[in-house]
Amino acid sequence: MALYSYTKEVNTTRRRLLTLTSYASMTVGALFLFWSFYPIVAFEIYSRVFINNTITDPIASTSTTSLSKAQRVKGSDTTFSTNLVDFTKASAWFPDSYSSGGQEKNIDLKEYSLSIPKLGVSDARVLVGGDDLLSGLVDYLPQNRPGEYGTKSIFGHSTLLQNYDPADYSSMFSYVPTLENGDTIILSVGQTKYEYQVFDKYIVDPDEISVLNQQFDHSYLNLITCTPPGTYFKRAVVRAKLAQLPQK
Repeated sequence: MALYSYTKEVNTTRRRLLTLTSYASMTVGALFLFWSFYPIVAFEIYSRVFINNTITDPIASTSTTSLSKAQRVKGSDTTFSTNLVDFTKASAWFPDSYSSGGQEKNIDLKEYSLSIPKLGVSDARVLVGGDDLLSGLVDYLPQNRPGEYGTKSIFGHSTLLQNYDPADYSSMFSYVPTLENGDTIILSVGQTKYEYQVFDKYIVDPDEISVLNQQFDHSYLNLITCTPPGTYFKRAVVRAKLAQLPQK
């Protein structure tokens, strides 16, 4: 008489369905993770290869970063805090710019428009000295009008690249870091258009506020957004200058 006997397990329809559901769930989960993180990883690789990560005039790092300063002002800087920095406000992007004496100049212009033909951005609203990045792009600490000598810095939101919409202010600047030298940016004040051409781009930390410095030997434009897209760890800066200088 045999000591052991084996019975073949019946592969029922219910068991097959459960197995199929399990594999389907794992596949969907893997695809979702890929959909969420691939653009960030891909952009990080792109930025390290094609975008300069140093600038010629950086400020010295301190033991207290601008991000931690902003968190203490606008919320808690603890890891598990739910009262986080509101990065829909332009003032949270470079908090040290205010403590370092950065001030906006009272100019006779409330808003104008920006177009980036290569990215499909057309007549986007730019708020002069504004703060709400969901209502428009923000001309940060304005010192001059478009087309004048000096440097304009315009902030715009970015998000995951798969959610990009050139008409949505919450994602409008997602592809700005991909602009190349010679690409065109147009600032319009009424019927007057000022054409700028990209000549440089780089990535900086939030406390490298020297990117906001004024230069008065030409008419410059900085387009600034958070990077990698959908995060707020660093700032991507695309620099452009007026194709034809105004008459002094």
